[in-house]
Amino acid sequence: MNLPDFLFLLFLGKPVWMWVGFLALVMLLLALDLGVFHRKQHAIGVSESLKLSAFYIALGLSFGGFIWWWLGSEKGLEYLTGFVIEKSLAVDNLFVIAMIFAHLSIPREYQHRVLFWGILGVIVLRGVMIGLGATLVERFEWILWFFAVFLVYSGIRMFFSGDETDPPESENAVIGFMRRNFRVTKRLYGTHFFVRRPIDRHGRTALFMTPLFLALVVIEAADVIFAVDSVPAVFAITTDAYIVYTSNVFAILGLRALYFALAATIERFRYLKHALAIVLVFIGSKIVVADMLGIAKIPPSISLGVTAVLLTGGVAYSMWRTRGEEPRPLL
Repeated sequence: MNLPDFLFLLFLGKPVWMWVGFLALVMLLLALDLGVFHRKQHAIGVSESLKLSAFYIALGLSFGGFIWWWLGSEKGLEYLTGFVIEKSLAVDNLFVIAMIFAHLSIPREYQHRVLFWGILGVIVLRGVMIGLGATLVERFEWILWFFAVFLVYSGIRMFFSGDETDPPESENAVIGFMRRNFRVTKRLYGTHFFVRRPIDRHGRTALFMTPLFLALVVIEAADVIFAVDSVPAVFAITTDAYIVYTSNVFAILGLRALYFALAATIERFRYLKHALAIVLVFIGSKIVVADMLGIAKIPPSISLGVTAVLLTGGVAYSMWRTRGEEPRPLL
């Protein structure tokens, strides 16, 4: 089989060239991020963070325009809905990331390195989870009902969960496990994830993890937990694995920049969680409603409209309720 024929083979419903092209674009963006935008280690300021956030959001929306042009308006709306939901869930997850950095005393100037490699790991993990999810949905259509029930449950749990000021128990459990079972230094060694340290008076050395690598492991573990909500949410909108994966990745790519823009004032978005909870309940419920009405699915334009209204309302209500409050950074 020659290369042109291979590129037009179908993989998870789309030609191989579409997957290769997308992954090549992602690798180019990551290379630019590490080799150009952040070649020198420094603390990212709010101004730089806002510019990068705007760049990644514009890029994600532009890719949605490509989807709309190449695959049609319905796929375009599905992508945009998935992108908006994933980006909003990422904002809520910034609370946990900020608490992890604070708990492990990771200085601001080192956080970008952790987030960069964390995002790279997330791209791989999400790909595995979405590929598995797409395979299950294709073979067992009833699993969408499982996703629906799980999303409704997750939304109700999120709505009534209290505010957290420490890392969730799951993240604390990962930290405890790593410290008990691996060699972890008590202090940082610059941007190094691993260092060699003496282990006895005879000069023998061993490889130690630093708290920087520990933060990376905990963030990766946290993303697996985040994905349990976000991946089913997008599958409830569309079963097209390409749309699910690309909307997830483009939302995640801008997470680093968004983190540094919002970390200092993230508590002002405290009621966004409740709007997100209602969105999850809505996304889960619409599968049941569509089945009751005897239609394939609720039109994507309605899903996008309801999601946008709920999230905009959540942000506006948060800003109104927290007006005049002094920001209380989590860093």
